Amino acid sequence: MADKSTRSETHEVVLNVTKDASKTWDESSDSNLSVPFWQKLVAETVGTYFLVFAGCASIVVNNNYENALTFPGVTIVWGLTVMVVVYTIGHVSGAHINPAVTIAFASIKRFPYKQVPAYVAAQLLGSTLATVTLKVIFSGKPNQFTGTIPSGSELQSFVVEFIITFFLMFVISGVATDDRAVGEMAGLAIGSTIVLNALIAGQVSGASMNPARSLGPALVHNKYIGIWIYLLAPIIGALGGAWFYNILRYREKPMLCKITKSVLFDESITSAQKSYTTPDHHSATFA
Repeated sequence: MADKSTRSETHEVVLNVTKDASKTWDESSDSNLSVPFWQKLVAETVGTYFLVFAGCASIVVNNNYENALTFPGVTIVWGLTVMVVVYTIGHVSGAHINPAVTIAFASIKRFPYKQVPAYVAAQLLGSTLATVTLKVIFSGKPNQFTGTIPSGSELQSFVVEFIITFFLMFVISGVATDDRAVGEMAGLAIGSTIVLNALIAGQVSGASMNPARSLGPALVHNKYIGIWIYLLAPIIGALGGAWFYNILRYREKPMLCKITKSVLFDESITSAQKSYTTPDHHSATFA
């Protein structure tokens, strides 16, 4: 961030337009550090709960009510839910709602390793509670399983899950961790990526991209077909996406947006000095 300092004697404005965009978690904003850890865990639990509840509920409703939502409709529900959750709890916990995302952030030093187990546990708890809720609400319905199962070979699903999670984490790294990005668009970009990936891979692997999303239903329904795919492929894909984006990240480069603001700020000071003059045409000194 531009570093501005002024002195009343000379009115000198010093602007530092150099910024290290690769700062670690320890150097992050105070807003993240000021949130109590238990609040972050609650946010991750609730966020993952509503992600799995809404997304999996759309599957159950579509299966049991004559294809009411259709496949594209189900993918949109998942994307909208992620977008809403990101905007709701992103400023509290970071809105990871995905163990693969948490582990990937830790690997690039944007999340403390010591907090990873608690985050993952909170996410898994939210997913499991959401699945239990759906099982109770839709008890007696034939098509109740909302987990992910490979439709083809396990290798096919593994590759697909790796690629779509790589893409998802690549997008998350770009819009949520790079200071050059428009942060306000993060939720929309991430939610849109979920919809895109689900449209491509939903019929192949179930488009999990999230170990908690797959493991929760598997635990509740005691159905573990191909579960190793959904635990391993998303984590490897997320690690790849996060590390690959680091290649594109600026380090010790001038920030163009900051340069623009600096010039405007400097010009405003100059204009003010010129306009504020005494009757005998000598410039007045600022207090």
